Amino acid sequence: MIVKTLCVGMLQTNCYIVGCEETKEGVIIDPGGNAKRILAEVEKLGLKIKYIINTHGHFDHTLANKEVVKATGAPLAIHSADAPMLTQGGGAIFFGIIGKASPPADIMLEEGQILALGNVELEVLHTPGHSPGSICLYNKKEGVLFDGDVLFNMGIGRTDLPGGNYNLMMDSLQRLLTLPDETMVYPGHGPPTTIGRERRSNPFL
Repeated sequence: MIVKTLCVGMLQTNCYIVGCEETKEGVIIDPGGNAKRILAEVEKLGLKIKYIINTHGHFDHTLANKEVVKATGAPLAIHSADAPMLTQGGGAIFFGIIGKASPPADIMLEEGQILALGNVELEVLHTPGHSPGSICLYNKKEGVLFDGDVLFNMGIGRTDLPGGNYNLMMDSLQRLLTLPDETMVYPGHGPPTTIGRERRSNPFL
């Protein structure tokens, strides 16, 4: 499995380009800015983008949606509970920022849905708390989790923004902690980690 991390946008969001080494089908996860840089990396990797996925609807994960959708022609996917945020600026107003409107979603993701990229399968885990429609994308075969703003390296996602819910966040985190210790976690911000490391050392858990 191809995994390329790009740190993009004003809040230094991790955008992930994930692909199948055999078929060269790929996905862009959380294009939060710097569309030209993202698209240049896609071209460099030689990938045909099959989906563009937002782990949730906040502006720092969606700001480049419009440009990458237009350039790739790929459908935009997000959980149904966060879909309204796309055309409402993604909460940028709470940071004093004018957010770019994203195109509306083409695909409404739900718990248990499988997105296939050639030989790579990403399972949708609905993990609310940071936002009502926060999701993770899990590849069981290779033990990889793309988890947006749920679990960070020695941190957890904030729950004080509109739609946030601390109790739901803790439920979602406990669910993630049932994954194998060796599971590699690629968060929405900051460096990667593992489930085992966070279980043992994360002060919020």
